[in-house]
Order: sequence, then C-alpha cells, then structure tokens
Amino acid sequence: MNQPRDTKRPQSDGKREPLTSDLAARIARARAEANVADDKVTTTAVRDMSGLSRGLRLGSEFIAAILVGAGMGYLLDLWLGTGPWAMLVMLMVGFAAGVLNVVRSAAEMNRAAPPPTAAMRVPDDEDDE
Repeated sequence: MNQPRDTKRPQSDGKREPLTSDLAARIARARAEANVADDKVTTTAVRDMSGLSRGLRLGSEFIAAILVGAGMGYLLDLWLGTGPWAMLVMLMVGFAAGVLNVVRSAAEMNRAAPPPTAAMRVPDDEDDE
C-alpha cells in the first residue's frame, strides 16, 4: 500500500520541502508588511493628535502610574501590616514612574510631529530690538 507523504517533516537530508519553505517565506513577508503598516498607523496617529488629545494622554498616563503605585503600596501594607508606610513609598515610586512615562511619551510625540514650517515660526517680542 502507498503511504501518504508527510509534507510537514523535513526530508531525510535535512532540507525543507518546497511547500514548507514557500509557506515560511509567505509568513515572513506578511509579518514584515504588518510591521510596516503598524509603524505607519502609529506614526500617523501620533502626528494627527490635537493638543487636547495629547494632554489627555499624558495626564492619564501620569495619573495611572500614581494610582498603580499607591494601590501596590496599599496591598503591601495589608499583606505586611506596616501601616501607611509602604503606600507612601510606593506612591512616590508611582509619581516617579509617571513623570518618566510622561517624558517618554512627550519625546515620542515630538519625534513623530512634522517639523515646523516657516509660516508656523513666529518671531519673539525680544527679536524686535
């Protein structure tokens, strides 16, 4: 009887069959195209953000980091029975993490923003002298 040929296993000499290598190439191509598309969407989304949306994003990241730090400290206090000390320490850690997140996000937004044009540049009042 004829046995069915298994196309998923490598051949005896260790080489892949054309069907499997073709599939691997198509998967790699699709992943590369998806990464390029994701980068374009992210860049476009950051570039198109208004001032209000940027402020809300930065504010929510800052507040979220503080709340997560305070929540972790509260849970540590409950578990260790140390009173408010772990919560106070973790609140400060959350504040520091929030500042770091805001700085990173603002740098990302500035990097993605288009450079200012000549029409956007306004001379300072001090330049009149």
